[in-house]
Amino acid sequence: MKKVISTTAAPAAIGPYSQAIVTGGLLFASGQLPVDPATGCFPEGGIREQARQSLLNVKSILEEAGTSLANVVKTTVYLHDMADFAQMNEVYAEFFAQPYPARSAVAVRELPKGALVEIEVVATV
Repeated sequence: MKKVISTTAAPAAIGPYSQAIVTGGLLFASGQLPVDPATGCFPEGGIREQARQSLLNVKSILEEAGTSLANVVKTTVYLHDMADFAQMNEVYAEFFAQPYPARSAVAVRELPKGALVEIEVVATV
C-alpha cells in the first residue's frame, strides 16, 4: 500500500509525480525546488535563500504526513554549482540536528526552472 502526500504549503508537482509517497513506514519526498508556494517564484537572493526555501518545502511535506525533519534518515542535495556547497551546508545545518541524516550532495548540469538547488528526503513516519 502507498499513500500520496500532498499539501498546498509546498509547491504543487510540475509533472506526473507526487510531492511524496508513504509506504512501509517510510516517506519518500520528491526533490523540492526553492519555489515559494505563496508566490510561485524563487526567493530573492542566491543559494542560501534557495536552500532555505527548498528545506521549508520539505518541512511542510513532512508535517503534512505527520512526521518531521527529526525523522529524516537520508537526504540528497542537487546543486547547480558545487562552489555553493559551503553556503548550502550552513543553511542545511539550521534545519537538521544530530544525529544527522545520511546525505549525498552532487553537482548537476542543470535543474528545473534554473534553480540553484533541489533537495529530496527519505523519512520515517
